[in-house]
Amino acid sequence: MAQSSHRVSLEKLRGMLDARESAVLSGQATKSVDGVRRHPEERLNSDYRQHFAVDVDRILHSMAYTRYFDKTQVFYLIKNDHITHRMLHVQLVSKVARTIGRFLGLNEDLIEAIAIGHDIGHPPFGHDGEKILSDICSRHGIGQFHHNVESVHFLDKVERQGRGWNLCLQTLDGILCHDGEVHNQRMEPVLRKGFAGHESEIQRKISGEPVTLAPMSLEGCVVRFADTVSYIGRDIEDAIRLGLIRRSDLPEKSVACLGNTNGQIVYALVTDIILSSHQNPFIAFSPEVSEALKLLKDFNYERIYMNPVIKKDLVRIRSLYEMMYERFLDDIAAHNHASPIFKGAIAPMTDAYMDAHCPEEIVRDFIAGMTDQYFLRLSPEGLRPEFQSI
Repeated sequence: MAQSSHRVSLEKLRGMLDARESAVLSGQATKSVDGVRRHPEERLNSDYRQHFAVDVDRILHSMAYTRYFDKTQVFYLIKNDHITHRMLHVQLVSKVARTIGRFLGLNEDLIEAIAIGHDIGHPPFGHDGEKILSDICSRHGIGQFHHNVESVHFLDKVERQGRGWNLCLQTLDGILCHDGEVHNQRMEPVLRKGFAGHESEIQRKISGEPVTLAPMSLEGCVVRFADTVSYIGRDIEDAIRLGLIRRSDLPEKSVACLGNTNGQIVYALVTDIILSSHQNPFIAFSPEVSEALKLLKDFNYERIYMNPVIKKDLVRIRSLYEMMYERFLDDIAAHNHASPIFKGAIAPMTDAYMDAHCPEEIVRDFIAGMTDQYFLRLSPEGLRPEFQSI
């Protein structure tokens, strides 16, 4: 009897949280009671946690989240302990996005779930690794590789031995549509999506068909903007620390509007988003701030991301990707149970995962899930690139 009474009190507490959301959050916010899962879970009906808080916990406890700690952001194979890695990046995105969401009256649990899950599908060596793996996957007939698609795939169909975490559609949609590399001055959510439409967007993206991805929630739009806010100035600080650029190199028009340090840039961008988006059905930068940010993005692309100094091992990394992909395909064909892919990506998986994935897709998932260090450990010793101090 005492146990039943205790259960009722916990359910009552969640009801109080739901009621508080209705009273406090914006009318345009996504309410936790509206979270939609592909497979309804009866036990969640008596869970005192709200839907998106459950998603946060599930992502935090995923194996893929643990591997963030050794996935590089922009600068890989660098001997410097103060360069941003992906674990820090997703935490910065979460912090920035939750700050914006708080001032706009949005659901911070949904924002956090999207933010911490948005880069889980990134393969080793950042966007360079992503491009290499996409080329390989396309040649092998399984479509293009995109880290946002793979992030959803990991959380939905790879984690838990292939059973996935059964996250809410709103969380998976925000992760899929987070693309911070695309420059948007304003973004309005596409409402009333369903799982069928979500799957269609994924397939169109993999096929290479032009598709404009927009989140179904304002929370997803906030994370998309926060992704840019979190990396733009931080990458500048890392590049200055490594001697690739000087602070005086930054575009004068951008500096006049946004400042020239990461702290100034983040504060200026967050403030502008809040002022431009408050009580509106969209998330936006003001035109002048958007223009200054676009100048800064172009500067970063030319002077940092395409800097030949950090690309010197790219040819070798591409060769290792090619070699590793073919090696694991051969191991699957030969039923080589001593291979790392059998131990790490086949033996633990459910029959449902194995039946739904061809060997090329299994190899894709295995490589995409690797940390940079694990990738290097599996590479032939004489071909491993050297870490550099720049």
